Amino acid sequence: MLDLLATPGLVWVLAATFAAGLVYGFSGFGAALVYMPVATAFVAPPLAIGAFAVSALASLVTLVPRAWGQADRPNTLLMIGAAILCAPIGIWVLRTSDTDLIRWVLSGIISVTLILLIAGWRYHAAPSKRVRATIGAAAGVMMGSVGLNGPLVILFQLSGQDSIARSRANTLLFLTLTSLSLVPLMALQGLIGWEAVVLGLVMLVPYAMGTLLGRTLFDPDRERLYRHVAYAVVASAVLIGLPLWSH
Repeated sequence: MLDLLATPGLVWVLAATFAAGLVYGFSGFGAALVYMPVATAFVAPPLAIGAFAVSALASLVTLVPRAWGQADRPNTLLMIGAAILCAPIGIWVLRTSDTDLIRWVLSGIISVTLILLIAGWRYHAAPSKRVRATIGAAAGVMMGSVGLNGPLVILFQLSGQDSIARSRANTLLFLTLTSLSLVPLMALQGLIGWEAVVLGLVMLVPYAMGTLLGRTLFDPDRERLYRHVAYAVVASAVLIGLPLWSH
């Protein structure tokens, strides 16, 4: 445990955790997009993913209770179930792939997601249950392989016709509950151990503080401002986390 707490760059990992919670609290998305590029610059991707999944426990107290009442629960739970079922495929990819390759893929996925969000892409047809399950399954594979359960779901939610409050609630439920499922799934494949739990518990406090502050700042009438701030933070995280800086 002491060796883990002496990890070079731990202060930056904790700072990224606070920033991730802040963005997540007020925008309803972007936590992993902010955290993962920075964290994987200092610790191995499996440890970074596992620890962040543990820190998601904070959201069960700070964000989920309010979101539960606002969300489209049947359809969101369908997507959550599909994601959890398919996450082991992504975990296998993580276990058998090169670390730098994962970081490049991570940066690429985040960048494409950010560009599409800024461009304001939207769909108009009401999605079927099959479409929702497919989106959830694909998100589960991405969650297991690069620690990002959000990009596809964020695009899906923000590109639809739901109000910002419901879209935010749906996304919060999906991201929090699927993140928590990663801990046992990764442990079963031997990818994480107690180190991830310890680091995740250390991250729990800054993440909880960030989500509480973000929730306080959230105002549906100021959606545009908060999205722009979230985009700026995510873009900064991409630049910091590029594998170029470690060579």
